[in-house]
Amino acid sequence: MSLADSISLRSRRRKLRLFLDELRPGPETTVLDVGADELAFGEGDGCTTLNFFEEHYPWPERITALGLQDGTAFRERYPHVRYVQGDACALPFPDGAFDVVHSNAVIEHVGGRDRQRLLVSEALRVGRRAFITTPNRWFPVEVHTRLPLVHWLPDRAAHRVYDAVGKGFAKELELLSPRDLEALFPGRVRIVNLGLSLVAVVD
Repeated sequence: MSLADSISLRSRRRKLRLFLDELRPGPETTVLDVGADELAFGEGDGCTTLNFFEEHYPWPERITALGLQDGTAFRERYPHVRYVQGDACALPFPDGAFDVVHSNAVIEHVGGRDRQRLLVSEALRVGRRAFITTPNRWFPVEVHTRLPLVHWLPDRAAHRVYDAVGKGFAKELELLSPRDLEALFPGRVRIVNLGLSLVAVVD
């Protein structure tokens, strides 16, 4: 396992522990996981910690996973997890459908602040509680590109660097600081700063 993946694995373990400690789910708790990936845990050319939540949550049969793909490979890998294809900013579920909405490192991918507020609004609409994580903009290494400090540059300069090193996808990221993340929530929210990651907890 690479150093970057080792760091990612440690981070995801910390977030899962925090989820279990803060929200105290049980075997009857229904959870919507927003942002499941078609790739199975450990597959693909990128991060090897995809679908960590489905792999390690104690009651996978209580998870409904939502992703952008059709879910064929996901369903084969996780037969006990219900999979629904859909948009994180337009969740195809009724109000209050879940006890908890969990979303790990999705909100920075959906677009600008208006789209990010929409994701939060949808999570709070369908879930009684929420646990939403995102990389910390003020951490010196950007987790998607694994580049140090570049994301602190003005957009124009940062975009030139991303293009030069073949990481043009990073131009679409909308990273969040603790204050930015808190401002997306219309009411009470607690922001937990884990250094590499931020966690918004609504309980």
